[in-house]
Amino acid sequence: MTGIGVIAAATLRECTRRRVFGVIVVLTGLFLALYTLGTLTAFHHLGKPAPGDDVDVTVLAGATLLGLAMFATLFLSTVVAVFLTFNVLRGDAEQGLLQPMVVRPPGRVVFLAGRFGAAAVVSAGYAATVYAAAVVITGLAGGWWPDEAVLPGVELAAGAAVVTAISLAGSVHLSTIANGIAVLMLFGAGLVGGLLGQIGDAIHSDTLSSIGTITSWALPFDALYQAGLHALTSDTSGITGVIVHLGPLGGAQPAGPLLAPWVLGYVLVVVALAGAAFVRRDL
Repeated sequence: MTGIGVIAAATLRECTRRRVFGVIVVLTGLFLALYTLGTLTAFHHLGKPAPGDDVDVTVLAGATLLGLAMFATLFLSTVVAVFLTFNVLRGDAEQGLLQPMVVRPPGRVVFLAGRFGAAAVVSAGYAATVYAAAVVITGLAGGWWPDEAVLPGVELAAGAAVVTAISLAGSVHLSTIANGIAVLMLFGAGLVGGLLGQIGDAIHSDTLSSIGTITSWALPFDALYQAGLHALTSDTSGITGVIVHLGPLGGAQPAGPLLAPWVLGYVLVVVALAGAAFVRRDL
């Protein structure tokens, strides 16, 4: 096993031993239970459409509920990503745990890559798992399944990996608490910026539209979230399609051909910059 693989495996074992990780599992179970109750109640109380009404209330309810679940999933996976990385470098160095691991092979760069790989796998896997559970709950409770079931989960997982990279880079420069706060604030700013962009498109404001565009490129987890929302109802047309594409907590936008390579390059650049700063850092 390579040095990166050894460090990644050790990090994964460390994650499973932490009591906080058990708390995350319990709270996630409570979230899914609450989502199940809410979904069952919502579909049970759906009314019949009025004569001449072209809105499919089942699609509207299912897409809205699952869209809200996607927002919650992205937020929860962000918390997991921050939990796994907010003290990886600065915190461990301050406690004297980091020095023995990086003064000899495999070295700092390999250590950083291994920690990022493990944290990204856990946070992305968490996002995909919770999303898959929400899809199954929605389908069984209301008989509605998204037009694209897999792609939104992949995009949520990629969004979690982006947040992981940002948090890891922040841990090189910031203290543990400051980094956690900064990443969560960036997460909120990314979603608000995307929402402002959607409002700008609706009211034809070039300024707000530009804010949304810049935010989506600077913090691409927002673009991934919007693309995931769009994929849920990508084949839905008519008035129902117009309504559901507005999306809960941010509008739905299709993923352009540049999104995937941009996200990959973004993560690589952020991790590379973090590695370069880590190599120069005095421990």
